[in-house]
Amino acid sequence: MHEQNWRSMTPDYSQYQAILEQYDDLVPAITGTLQDRLTDAVRRFTAVELQPRVLRITAPDNKVYRDYVIELISQQAEAKNESPVIVAGENVTEQSLFGAVYPPVEENNINKQQVKHGLVHQANNGYLVLSVGAILANPSLWPRLKSILMNGTLEWQAASNKSLYPLPPAEQLNIKLVLIGDRYLMAELENAEPDISSGFTMYGEFEQDLVISKDNLPLYLAYLKAIIKTAKLPELADTQALEMVLKTGARYAEDQTRVPLCPIWHQSLLCEAALESQGHKITAQHLEDSIQAREYRESYLPERAIEDIHHGQVVINCQGEEVGQVNGLTVVEVPGHPRAYGEPARISCVVHFGDGDISDVERKAELGGNIHAKGMMIMQAFLSTALDLDQPLPFSASIVFEQSYSEVDGDSASLAELCSLVSALSMQPINQQIAVTGAVDQFGRVQAVGGINEKIEGFYKVCAFRGLTGNQGVILPKTNLTNLCLNNEVLEAVKAGKFHLWTAESVDDALPLLTGQAFRSDDEDAETLLAKIAERIDIFHNGEIVKHVGLLTRLRHWFVQN
Repeated sequence: MHEQNWRSMTPDYSQYQAILEQYDDLVPAITGTLQDRLTDAVRRFTAVELQPRVLRITAPDNKVYRDYVIELISQQAEAKNESPVIVAGENVTEQSLFGAVYPPVEENNINKQQVKHGLVHQANNGYLVLSVGAILANPSLWPRLKSILMNGTLEWQAASNKSLYPLPPAEQLNIKLVLIGDRYLMAELENAEPDISSGFTMYGEFEQDLVISKDNLPLYLAYLKAIIKTAKLPELADTQALEMVLKTGARYAEDQTRVPLCPIWHQSLLCEAALESQGHKITAQHLEDSIQAREYRESYLPERAIEDIHHGQVVINCQGEEVGQVNGLTVVEVPGHPRAYGEPARISCVVHFGDGDISDVERKAELGGNIHAKGMMIMQAFLSTALDLDQPLPFSASIVFEQSYSEVDGDSASLAELCSLVSALSMQPINQQIAVTGAVDQFGRVQAVGGINEKIEGFYKVCAFRGLTGNQGVILPKTNLTNLCLNNEVLEAVKAGKFHLWTAESVDDALPLLTGQAFRSDDEDAETLLAKIAERIDIFHNGEIVKHVGLLTRLRHWFVQN
């Protein structure tokens, strides 16, 4: 078990100072910067002649991303003197896409045919950009569109079936199709059209984040500058403002070494900061103020949840010791609410004589998801292996999230559940000043979990309201250390020694800090939690249990003997 220094709880960009200072000299990046895979897919797609005829691009389906892809394709198309890229809107109809033939009208005693061309005609010898959602919303578009792509011909259809009139011959068309949609919509299209994932198509993807390094940080800064220029926003004032953007991005990406590449995220962050700067250059303080303003707008539900704990309506103990009870950490996602927030949860376990069954109350009440159930089974398998029993465990147990009234899912509470079970079996109390998060595998290794920043901050708020004792803190997986990007209030408390973070690699690291006693030891005579559990089991099997004998029983025995 290792207690972490506050410096490990926030990104450190000191090694990039020289690069950040060159920001003013950088030229805004061209379209495709930091999207090497997508750029290569577009370059190859525009270079091939026959197949593939379709380029699938996985990206959010909105105008910002479509414009980005269009610009990327246009760069290649202009170099080949090809037709402009045609974009189909979100509300595509069969007539707007393929055109139609209307009833002829008489002009100068001559019946003149009325032919209206569609978007596929405008895209002839060029590219048609279409939303995957538009096809899924109107599946009848796909067979005709596929026929054009495969055969190069479009069979005309009448605009109305109320009257018969001649149609012109099939028209020869040469187009390439670019489909844009998120991963879920792409999967839906693949289910409906198996050929979409064959050699008929090529695949590209807009990458959503970047691992920064000294080599690619200048490219990211140029990309940032291009976003600011395109959106006509004020420039960033100095290196402190740049560091603030990087830090905010690291928290969004949940990784100290990463930054998001989403242009919409950047525009949202900088537009709100521009309100604070009132058109002047954006400083770190402007960014901080805008972030705090956003958190204030979105804080109603999180604050109400914490108030329930403060008022005692939800029981969370931050001091003392309890047997079979531990403070777990959860992330709450409310439909319709813009962000998830952290909240501690009391996990309890009671043990009684039985057949060794460990009951997951959440699962039995149909409030536990499949991943949570999997974590419970893995935790039970580890404990059974650690006990190394030659006969079934003579105790049964039930584990529950107290005062939980909605579905619980995920395996991030499996370490806390294991600690509560070990505590109940060994009758060793758990320190309530320490909260626990982490998943465990069948070998007792502690594995990374999501939402780590929100979880820590949620428990800190409860402790801070009741008064920090200097001994409170959180046990988290060591592999989550690079995900930490805590807010300033928690960092200041850690600096002052009023709040602590410990990282664990295995169950053997976490239990001694929680219970004050080692989980197991190579020394057979050492007093460990496993030894206490084994002693309790031995007492049960050997019958050394003192039972209370009632007065009537004793009188009956006396009359029998006399």
